[in-house]
Amino acid sequence: MIDMKKLSHLLILLFILLFLTDNSATAATTGQYGDVILNKNAASMREVGVKDVLFPHTFHRIRFKCKVCHNDIFVMKAGANEINMNVIMEGEMCGKCHNGIIAWEPIECEKCHSMRPGYTGGVVQNAKRK
Repeated sequence: MIDMKKLSHLLILLFILLFLTDNSATAATTGQYGDVILNKNAASMREVGVKDVLFPHTFHRIRFKCKVCHNDIFVMKAGANEINMNVIMEGEMCGKCHNGIIAWEPIECEKCHSMRPGYTGGVVQNAKRK
């Protein structure tokens, strides 16, 4: 028979370990191999004073199969997706999951608009491992 008290303590310990080892916040600001810089709308983002979006593709890919996002939500072609805050807030594109139920709501700008200076390029650029 399973001791429920021991099981609950084990689950709490597991949660703490996962929380302490989850470096997604660090990954979102420094970039990891396979991550993507989304700067197609760089001009309008500069007008409102936000950084380019560093999309942690590796982080998402570890947790989900490709078909979750491609091709129903996003087209797998650089620059083919018209991503902007209006469609996200309406529950489309990133907003399909980032809705406050499946994942955090997109109301803290710096969680996505986190690209550090030093990267140049076009519509989509692979981030360099630091």
